[in-house]
Amino acid sequence: MTPLRQRYVEDLQLRNRSPRTIETYVRHVRAFAAHFGRSPEHLGADEVREYQLHLLQRKVSWSAFNQCLCAVRFLYGTTLGHPETLERLRFGRRPKRIPRVLDREEVRELLACTRCRQHCVLLTTIYATGLRISEAVALSVADIDSRQLTILVARGKGNKQRLVPLSPKLLEELRAWWLTHRHPRWLFPGKRPDLPIHVAPIQKACEQAAARAGLKPGATPHTLRHTFATELLEAGIDLLTIQKILGHTTLRTTLLYTHVRRDHLQAAGRAANQALNLLPLDQLRKSR
Repeated sequence: MTPLRQRYVEDLQLRNRSPRTIETYVRHVRAFAAHFGRSPEHLGADEVREYQLHLLQRKVSWSAFNQCLCAVRFLYGTTLGHPETLERLRFGRRPKRIPRVLDREEVRELLACTRCRQHCVLLTTIYATGLRISEAVALSVADIDSRQLTILVARGKGNKQRLVPLSPKLLEELRAWWLTHRHPRWLFPGKRPDLPIHVAPIQKACEQAAARAGLKPGATPHTLRHTFATELLEAGIDLLTIQKILGHTTLRTTLLYTHVRRDHLQAAGRAANQALNLLPLDQLRKSR
């Protein structure tokens, strides 16, 4: 590790950035430097702008695009002490999309087509709690409170902690799963005994299970999180509570689920149908 990278990592650690954030930032800065074949110390705003255009040509996601700018901004603004270098560079505007959700039969089929038990239990946990996949894989045995029926999300996004409700049925499933391996720390242990399972095999297992179940492409573990949030909303849970359970920083993010609330959409569909019944459609057809 070069002295600059070491100092960069230490600066991130001093600001209590999560290990996942540090790993992501270091990866982006390393790719930025490798693109020009020079240390970032010898690069500036013009090279960052050129690299942004390069990312657009590669058609990276807007999330990755903005992550890269955050990583480079921190490098120049904090580690190198030149915040003015990137003052005029702006973040990309990520398009807002309606979250995809599954109905309960689709969830059942997805889980039924997940062949590995560990993968199935983990996806079930995401569906029943709304955890992010990174939060679910990092669950430890100590995070489960069977008396209070809560789960402590000890390593949430932004290194924030929160409590989420735990249903008795999920608790039963988690206990049965833990008895198959009895790992002293991790609820979902990985191949290395000191680490939990990685997110990649879970994402792949979900994709394969969705294909076997005949679901439309695009069903991911995050889709199960969206589905959980939508079902809470349909059950009458208020938005502020849902925001806290999901760990959203702002209520604006939670409000996206109001656009996919199925009972409201069905009610709107019935209203539209009633409105159409008032129109003289037979006469309109004849007039054509």
